[in-house]
Amino acid sequence: MAIIYKILPAAMWEKAMKDGVFCGSEVDGQDGFIHFSSASQAVETAAKHFAGQRDLILLYVDTAPLGASLKWEPSRGGALFPHLYGELALGAVTKAVPLPLGPGGAHQFPTLTD
Repeated sequence: MAIIYKILPAAMWEKAMKDGVFCGSEVDGQDGFIHFSSASQAVETAAKHFAGQRDLILLYVDTAPLGASLKWEPSRGGALFPHLYGELALGAVTKAVPLPLGPGGAHQFPTLTD
């Protein structure tokens, strides 16, 4: 099973669970796809786009159910990032864990694997 990761505010995750689907953040909507990160990209994504933010959730998402809607496309420095063109069915989420801030202000990640 290949896993990708989504960082989002806890309130947004709570809404997705209530709605039964995650449609993306405002930025995702503007870009036309839901942004994800690989294990090697998640820490940098948090630092760049979520610095200092509390009450975040880290989603573990199985890529298999996403099918052809998932595209790996160039982004930062030409690195390939996972982008989902469509809604995220909650059945693809294998785990959702808090992403706390550490004493130095950086988010404390669990061990991640691709």
